[in-house]
Amino acid sequence: MAYVCELGGDRRVYLDNRGTQTVVTTVSSGAGQQQQSSSGFETGAWTAPPTMYRTPNGVVLHVQTERGDRTIQIQGQQMQSQTVASSDRERIPLNEIDEMPAASKPSMEPMKPMEPMKPMEPMKPMKMGDMEMNANPMEMRMGNMEMKMGSSPSMGDRPENQRRFCTQCGASVGASDRFCGSCGHRLS
Repeated sequence: MAYVCELGGDRRVYLDNRGTQTVVTTVSSGAGQQQQSSSGFETGAWTAPPTMYRTPNGVVLHVQTERGDRTIQIQGQQMQSQTVASSDRERIPLNEIDEMPAASKPSMEPMKPMEPMKPMEPMKPMKMGDMEMNANPMEMRMGNMEMKMGSSPSMGDRPENQRRFCTQCGASVGASDRFCGSCGHRLS
C-alpha cells in the first residue's frame, strides 16, 4: 500500500514499500513547473504503516520493518537514512492511496541493451579555393605553404629540404640562416 503526506505549499511526499525497498518520492509544484526526486532505501518489508514527523530540519519518515525500525531524513529534495530520530518533532498525517502517481513510479521493466554505435566514416578532404585540408594524416595546404602532422618525414619533407620562411615578415630564408635577410629578425 502507498501513502502520501501533504507538507503544504504544493509539496508532497509519496511513500511505497516494494519488496524490501522503501521508495520515497518528493514532489514540489509551482507556477508552470514541477520538481520531483525519488530514492529507494533497503529497509525490509514494512510490519506497520509508516509515520511522518516535522522537525526543525525538514521531515522524518519512520518505518517499522522486519529488520527493525528505520528512519529517513527528508530535507527539500534530499533524503538520507539516519540512525537516531529527532526528539523535537510533530506528527504529520499520512493518507493511504491505491498507487503511486505514474511520474513517480520507476519502471520495473528491464532496460533493453543499447545497440553499439556504428563507426564514423573518415572525414573527406575539404577544399576551399586554394586551401585544402585532410584529416588522415593531418595536412593543410594553402598556396605554396604546407603543414603536416602525424606522419614520418619523407626525403622531401626533411627540414634541410624544406623551404623556410621568416616568422616576422614571411620572407623566404635558407635552412642554415640564423637571421632574416629581409628584416633582420632572429630565426629559431
